[in-house]
Amino acid sequence: MSILGLGVAGLGYASIVERNWFRLRRFDVPVLAPGQRPVRILQISDLHLTPGRSRLINWVRSLASLEPDLVVNTGDTLAHPDAIGPYMRAVEPLLDRPGLFVYGSNDLYAPRPKNPARYLWRTSKNDSRQHIPNLPWAELGAAMTEAGWVDMNNATARLKVADLDVHVGGIHDSHIDRDRYDEIAGPAPADADLRLGVMHSPEPRNMSRFAADGYQLLLAGHTHGGQLCIPFYGALVTNCGIDRARVKGLSRHESSWLHVSAGLGTSPYAPVRFACPPEATLLTLVPRRPAR
Repeated sequence: MSILGLGVAGLGYASIVERNWFRLRRFDVPVLAPGQRPVRILQISDLHLTPGRSRLINWVRSLASLEPDLVVNTGDTLAHPDAIGPYMRAVEPLLDRPGLFVYGSNDLYAPRPKNPARYLWRTSKNDSRQHIPNLPWAELGAAMTEAGWVDMNNATARLKVADLDVHVGGIHDSHIDRDRYDEIAGPAPADADLRLGVMHSPEPRNMSRFAADGYQLLLAGHTHGGQLCIPFYGALVTNCGIDRARVKGLSRHESSWLHVSAGLGTSPYAPVRFACPPEATLLTLVPRRPAR
């Protein structure tokens, strides 16, 4: 096969096969006190949803069979002004569970045609410098809050999740400079069973503040796991300040556990994934090992 033929085959695989090859990742996170029963958190992120993505919508609906104790949406849900209805259909079987959400830049600003290769040498941080949001982010938030999920954009909350008393701190998207950590700053309550930090973009400056304030588990999205990866090498870029080694999956950040979701979608103007399938994650929180 010619180089051109290989390129066409690779593009077809990345845009048709892998982009729709949804998978569930599972991690155990040892953050609970000894004796507490395990608790399951389902994280969804970066759907970049357009109305016609029925396969993605139906796959998200199927996640209700996991019976999570908490659902966390870490942003970039929309990619079209008419996507709220399809999104609410996708998460409808999960809405009877406690839920949290933050926004990403693409919940406010519609994607625009651009050369995706630019991500190889720069981030997209300055690409969303539209001054007036043109996606119905407020309506999206209202739909989720009316269903009982909690808006965590530059906010804190205390909620019951299974047997746990959970304190949550969340921030808006740092990628468009809407994060306001000062509004939630301060030590997280020591009497909470779990201290959970939620953000869209995993910027180390914010993650370090969460860790310093005592948050045990941090959840983020945004990176798409690199989206275009090289087998046995990994992501080429992260599109934010985090290092490539932690572009997706479970890792540590200082005293905290960190999970970065590779997300479920792509921009409609770059509808490809390679060596980085779209994903949601089930995080099972388990007791820490007793200190010896």
